[in-house]
Amino acid sequence: MLASLKMGLVGGQRAMTPLAAVSIAAARGELPVGKGVLRWLANPIVAAGTLALAIGEMAGDKQKTAPDRIVPIGLAARFTTSAIAGAALASPKHRWWGAAIGGVTAVVASYPGWRGRMAALGRYGQTKTGFAEDAAVLASAVGIVRGRR
Repeated sequence: MLASLKMGLVGGQRAMTPLAAVSIAAARGELPVGKGVLRWLANPIVAAGTLALAIGEMAGDKQKTAPDRIVPIGLAARFTTSAIAGAALASPKHRWWGAAIGGVTAVVASYPGWRGRMAALGRYGQTKTGFAEDAAVLASAVGIVRGRR
């Protein structure tokens, strides 16, 4: 369950990164996927698609027109993708708990992440703060998935 919680923290900062991380790991055979949506995530085409979406989100985040992560649609996306990732990281008996923990943690983590980013924007700008956040998010997601193996 700790991996689900940690991935929810990642999801609070970037909506697509948790989904891409578990999809790539599942496609590489590094996560047990079981049935349903988790098996679907293991498809290499799905893994490539989630990776493309994560890269697109990171690129879009550097734009001045990017919406705040705490808008309702952003929170819904963070909840959904982090719930799926949380379920994938939980043991098969506890997938629902992993989903709940991952999704709720992502929504809650969105607010302090947004506040921190807003505080840093004035001093460092949109692009620099975005790249720093991306580096932390990517390193965390990779570490969580590798730690789960």
